[in-house]
Amino acid sequence: MMISVRPMTTADIPLGLKLARQAGWNQIESDWRRFLALQPDGCFVGELQGAAVATTAAFIFGPVAWIAMVLVDIDSRRKGVATTLLKHALDFLDEKGVETVRLDATAAGQPVYEKLGFVPEYPLTRYMGTVEPSPKPLALMLPPTIGWQLNAIVAFDRRMTATPREKMLARLFEESPEITCALYRDGQVEGYVTGRRGANATLIGPCIATAYAGPILLSDTFGRCAGQPVFIDVPRDNTPAIEIVEKSGLTIQRHFTRMCRGERIKDHVEAIWASSGPEKG
Repeated sequence: MMISVRPMTTADIPLGLKLARQAGWNQIESDWRRFLALQPDGCFVGELQGAAVATTAAFIFGPVAWIAMVLVDIDSRRKGVATTLLKHALDFLDEKGVETVRLDATAAGQPVYEKLGFVPEYPLTRYMGTVEPSPKPLALMLPPTIGWQLNAIVAFDRRMTATPREKMLARLFEESPEITCALYRDGQVEGYVTGRRGANATLIGPCIATAYAGPILLSDTFGRCAGQPVFIDVPRDNTPAIEIVEKSGLTIQRHFTRMCRGERIKDHVEAIWASSGPEKG
């Protein structure tokens, strides 16, 4: 069968939404528009016999890139479409000189990624549920989308994640001010949290914070989302975050493995209280 790859455009958003619904994923139209805005030359559509049946996206953050949104129509799976798309995305990133490529893999996807040179880094767990009402949220400082506060938050995030994510964070802060806040102590950033609404639930994350700020930010965000269905992805190695999430009444939906290809970066897993790549909706 003939498989081809072409750039994705806004005209392909209905395809992305269809595939996301098939897979039970949480992305909505604003997510796809964000993907195209973050990396317009890195979003691709896979075609089988001339019909558009698959998507993927590659996002570049300096020397680090993320691959995401690998979706194939249910009737076109196991025909090599996903592998062709992934190889195309990796070739694109290699041409851009990216040193590290990362992604979050399900158990089913991990063997495919391993064949393409990805190796496991650490496990994450997605929790889901409805957060119970809690005391009034704390009055935390809301970061604007421009100015010194954003610069300070971006610098803090880069120290903790080893990735320059300003373009992603600025977009998320602008889209979801009602669930975005930062915590300062003695004039210094101790952490921040944001998220976005989705088709099935509000995804909390990223939340990057110190041991002092992490519990406060998670508790505050749960208060803001009380009575709403939420998702949150947490590294298994961040034991305090796991304890807070489980005490909130959320339950495990599924597990992921963070994987990388190329030079492994040194992010601080203990500072990741809620993980989120650019694709998570």
